[in-house]
Amino acid sequence: MAPRLPGQLTPNGRPAANGWPATPAAPAAPAAPAGSAAPAATVTDGPVARVTGLGRAFNGRRILDGLDLDLAPGEFTALIGRSGSGKSTLLRALAGLDPGVTGHLSVRVPVAMAFQEPRLVPWKKVLANVSLGLRAPDPRKAAAGALAEVGLTDRAGAWPLTLSGGEAQRASLARALVREPGLLLLDEPFGALDALTRISMHRLVLRLWAHHQPAVLLVTHDVDEAIALADRVIVLDGGRISYDGRVRAPRPRDRDKPALVALRRRLLTELGVSLEGTI
Repeated sequence: MAPRLPGQLTPNGRPAANGWPATPAAPAAPAAPAGSAAPAATVTDGPVARVTGLGRAFNGRRILDGLDLDLAPGEFTALIGRSGSGKSTLLRALAGLDPGVTGHLSVRVPVAMAFQEPRLVPWKKVLANVSLGLRAPDPRKAAAGALAEVGLTDRAGAWPLTLSGGEAQRASLARALVREPGLLLLDEPFGALDALTRISMHRLVLRLWAHHQPAVLLVTHDVDEAIALADRVIVLDGGRISYDGRVRAPRPRDRDKPALVALRRRLLTELGVSLEGTI
C-alpha cells in the first residue's frame, strides 16, 4: 500500500449505480501512485460528502453519536464546539484516517487536509514539500504555481524550519490545494498564529476558496472566525449537531451588523457561554 502523505487523500469508496457508495464507513482507498495527475472535483448533482448515523467511541465514551451531515459542492462550512465534542474526529473520518468509526460515510471527490501544525517534512525544501507525492505530469511546475498562489515563490528553496508560522501554514495550504480537492478539510489551521497573521490568512483562504471552489469544512474554536469565513456554521455538542445555520451576509463582513451580532449570541449560547454582563 502506498504511504498516505499529508494533504494527499482519496475518496473512500466506489460509487454505486446512483453515484453514492453504499458501504459502511471505513478507511479511504489506498493513494494512487505518484506520477499521474489528481482528478479535479466535478460533482454538481448532490453533496460531495454524506455521513449517516456516524459513531465513534474512545474507551467507552461516545465522541460521535449517530451524526448525520451533508456537505454541498463549493460550500464553506465552519464546525465549532467545545473541546471533546467530536470536531476533529469527524474531520479524520471524512479524510479516511479513522477506521474505528461506525455508520455510513460517503465521499465523492478527492480530499485534502490541512492541520493546525503545518506538518512539513523538515528534510525537504518548501517546493519539494508541496510536490511530494503529487500526481501530475510536472509536479515541480504545479507546486511552483501553487506556491505563487499563496505568495511563497521566493521561499520555494527555503527549509521548513526557516519559515515563519504564517509562511509554513501557507505552504501547507499550497500542498493541499495543488491536488485540486473537491473537499478541503481545515483542522484549526489558524489556531497557532498571531492576530495579524490570522487576518491575512483569512483573506488568503477566502481568495483561494473563491478561485478553486472546493467544499470546505473548517474546524475552529473561534466563533468570530466562523462567522467571518463561512456560508454555514454547525455546532457539535455531545457528538451530534445541535445547531446548523446559514450566514446570510456578503463578504467582507461587518460583525457589528445586527444580524451577525444576533448570530454570534446564538452560537455562544449553543456553546454554553454565559452572556451575562455583555454590552
